[in-house]
Amino acid sequence: APDLLREQEGELLLAALPRGAKVIALDERGKDFSSAEFARLLGRWQDEGVQDLAFIIGGAEGLSETARQAADVILRLGRLTWPHMLVRSLLAEQLFRAESILSGHPYHRA
Repeated sequence: APDLLREQEGELLLAALPRGAKVIALDERGKDFSSAEFARLLGRWQDEGVQDLAFIIGGAEGLSETARQAADVILRLGRLTWPHMLVRSLLAEQLFRAESILSGHPYHRA
């Protein structure tokens, strides 16, 4: 029952979210962002005083509709399917890249 599993995973993810955090869901049906667009989004939230970000990554069956609806932004890392551990690495790199872009560091184009 993939639908049941997806809903159960969604409930667990939502229960673990910090109260008041901006939620970014990574889902294959999400929006494509360039690194610069992602940096601008994070920069805007930083300027607004957002304290916490929470990233939720769907399981093998994707994210539940409830989890998608709880997200402030739904983003995708392209149309390919990625293993969880690789998604974490890609996300960490993009967070570092976003900070580099926002601070004017040349890493983004190096």
